[in-house]
Amino acid sequence: MTKVKLYSVITSLVILGILAAYFFAPKKKVDFSTEIKPILNKHCIACHGGVKKSGGFSVLFEEEALAVTESGHPSIIPGDANNSELIKRLSDPDPELRMPYGKPALAKEEIQLLKDWINEGANWGKHWAYESVQKPAEANQIQSAGIGSSDSNSPSNPIDFFVAEKLEEQGLTFSPQEDPNKLLRRVSLDITGLPPTDSLLNLYQGGKINYEQAVDYLLNQPSYGENWASWWLDLARYADTKGYERDVSRTVWPYRDYVIQSLNKDKPFDEFTIEQLAGDLLPNPTQEQLTATAFHRNTMNNDEGGTQDEEFRVAAVLDRVNTTYEVWQSTTMACVQCHSHPYDPIRHEEFYESMAFFNNTRDEDTHDEEPKLRFYNVKDQINLGKVVNWVEQNDSKEAAKKRADFLTFYEPKYESHIATDFNKAELIDTKWLGLWNGGSAYFRNIDTQGSDQMLLNYRSGLNGTRITIRIGGPDGEVLTQFTLNQTRGDEIHSFPIKKIQGKNDLYISAVSPSAKPQQNTSALVWFAFIPSLPGKSEAGFAEVKDSWESILKFNGTKLPILIENPEYMKRETKIFERGNWLMLGDKVDPDTPSEFNEWNPEWPRNRLGFAYWLTSKENPLTSRTLVNRIWAQLFGRGIVSSVEDMGTQSDTPSHPELLNYLAWTTMNDYEWSLKKLIKSIVTSETYKQNSSVSPELYSQDPQNKWYARGPRIRLSAEQIRDQALAVSGLLSNKMYGPGVKPPQPEGIWQTVYNGESWNESNGEDRYRRGIYTFLKRTSPYPSFISFDAGSREVCLSNRIVTNTPLQALVTLNDPVYLEAAAQLGKWMLDSDSDPQKGISNGYQKLMLTPISKEKLKALDELYLVSLKEFEQNPKSLQEFMTANFEQITLELASMTVVANALLNLDEFLTKP
Repeated sequence: MTKVKLYSVITSLVILGILAAYFFAPKKKVDFSTEIKPILNKHCIACHGGVKKSGGFSVLFEEEALAVTESGHPSIIPGDANNSELIKRLSDPDPELRMPYGKPALAKEEIQLLKDWINEGANWGKHWAYESVQKPAEANQIQSAGIGSSDSNSPSNPIDFFVAEKLEEQGLTFSPQEDPNKLLRRVSLDITGLPPTDSLLNLYQGGKINYEQAVDYLLNQPSYGENWASWWLDLARYADTKGYERDVSRTVWPYRDYVIQSLNKDKPFDEFTIEQLAGDLLPNPTQEQLTATAFHRNTMNNDEGGTQDEEFRVAAVLDRVNTTYEVWQSTTMACVQCHSHPYDPIRHEEFYESMAFFNNTRDEDTHDEEPKLRFYNVKDQINLGKVVNWVEQNDSKEAAKKRADFLTFYEPKYESHIATDFNKAELIDTKWLGLWNGGSAYFRNIDTQGSDQMLLNYRSGLNGTRITIRIGGPDGEVLTQFTLNQTRGDEIHSFPIKKIQGKNDLYISAVSPSAKPQQNTSALVWFAFIPSLPGKSEAGFAEVKDSWESILKFNGTKLPILIENPEYMKRETKIFERGNWLMLGDKVDPDTPSEFNEWNPEWPRNRLGFAYWLTSKENPLTSRTLVNRIWAQLFGRGIVSSVEDMGTQSDTPSHPELLNYLAWTTMNDYEWSLKKLIKSIVTSETYKQNSSVSPELYSQDPQNKWYARGPRIRLSAEQIRDQALAVSGLLSNKMYGPGVKPPQPEGIWQTVYNGESWNESNGEDRYRRGIYTFLKRTSPYPSFISFDAGSREVCLSNRIVTNTPLQALVTLNDPVYLEAAAQLGKWMLDSDSDPQKGISNGYQKLMLTPISKEKLKALDELYLVSLKEFEQNPKSLQEFMTANFEQITLELASMTVVANALLNLDEFLTKP
């Protein structure tokens, strides 16, 4: 056979093989999640879903989609598209019969996809984000795909492998690596929120440490926790005030400090989660674990007069459900409060099953925001130890544990606002029970736990008020009778009470001859049934009793926390009809949405079990959500760009394999370490790219979706302020403690009859990092709001970055930036006697790169123009230079103008 004939035969066989493969290869099945669900969500679900079920037909859940409709027939017949009413109605030529009604017909390609899907059996499927995270190919296998090839530029970081694949598909390539100094500034701002220190810069430029070692150094700085805490506090809706109308201050800063400390310790994210959602339910919880539960006490509290506490308690619980699902599951759970989710397979009743986990906490939207964790000083801790040890020795370990718990967070107790059936009595400002002379009220279903003593928290302006408490009613047996005298504010006193068992109605009445008509004899805040101290006949009892009474007078730092109701106070959870808390439906038990991971029977059916469910490696969303949020913080957009939502209406991931890889690795290889996750990202070539963008690259990828260049995004509000203070030398390194009030423009903080004002902090508190700035919800720090920070009334998953003229007005005129500019200007003058060289030094200090001739010329001209202006108008010098210097010269004022311009440059306010 000749070569020509041989080649012809081989060619024919190859062609036949290709044709056979094409015609006989199994046809790829239609994928429900990526091909069918988007069509249904776009065209059908508005009328046939969680909100509406027109014709009794819904495409939200499989069983509903395949069920018989009001017509008596199913709309979808698996395996038979031609006889399925869905296809008939989509294809009907009559616009009155064709679906979707009153809207354009579906494209032929969309109808064909639906036909193919039905003929294949109408197989339902899970949304990609609800599938469990799968173990990816081993990292060394991923790397060997490039390392083993002849291409010396193949990526060695798995992140780069996945990004490179997508870049190749788009016809793009990686940009060159960023200038080393700019890269160090970028990673320093990302990790610590501050520019690199001189010592780090010298080590790096001198070759004594490499880039990876610099990353390790930055991750170990205390400033790392301060920077990343801002991200978490947005999610936690942390603020220093209660919110709503009066918006009075609250003490919640110990929670902020807990977040900073946890991040700096690199506390595993699963542990971080469990402590915040259920730290109080852990065995023998520590003060740190109790502090963590303030995450869900950041909900707003309404102490405006006339409000109903139960209404706003319920509002807080609903917010906790919605926030938890948004923070850990990227799920818009708020939709399900009123009806089944419009797009995602989450049923209406499943919202309330989740709510049942959070509905059994002791907080009740009261004015005092109890329960609160007490932060005792050394003396109080010694007294507490004496009391607890005494009770253990003279009673039991169980009694000692109950006593210790009560002294730690003052629970369980009954708030006086639960009083009913008032006669010559009222709820003062809807908060505290006030009894007039001869007045009475009832407390229903009270369990005294067989205690022989009642603690009463009250205040009174009168002496000699006789209080009587009876069982059942005015003719019932007297349980206790005592006299209340004038107090100096709220006080706690103990009174003996007859032992009774079970739940009973208590009838309370007051007699006070000195009280005027309709005058409240006192204001009762709360009462608790704590047995009297045992061992009265033992030596040392008097000293222990003094310790007990001393602790009850504690008036130090108190933090609102979560504490679970005891069994006898347990609440029932019922479905709210149409989301209305006053329209109660069927009772539900704690449970999780069936679409997600299964519940482990070993978990307790409370918040602790729910936290275990969230952090289970089978949970499909927690690790994906975490990774996506961290990625978004570093690149300005998430792998799933809708950071707050991974549901069926979310954006599809740009790099699904990368998201899966990072999610799996974070849970398993990194053991939930945020520092390891961040390091893996910032040491990738993807992150280290030059951020410059050409017109061609911008036209191909304007949002940097495929990462063909480095992340160049504007700094956050806190970072902008912190950086200005850092480069000027003003920034304080002081950490923790109550919020501070740095300078802000006059007339900003308008309060509503709460007597508070913005008193500027002195000393170094004036220059502390933005994370410590006092945040009033109804009047947030103005420069932060201008740069897109939130008021933190609700959970904020993603700050929307804006670019407005108001931002320039802030950095040009805000007292903080003017003072920073003055300090920087003085440094520039001191650095060199030649003003031009001083300007060059200042630019180098800020940008870590030499100044161009054009910029130097412009800034030098600004200096000279300012010098001339101040010479001609000395008054303007005094008005401009408000910073405190021993001597203000024309040169200092002029260089301050230049420094102010430097602090306003786009390249200074933007991550390089």
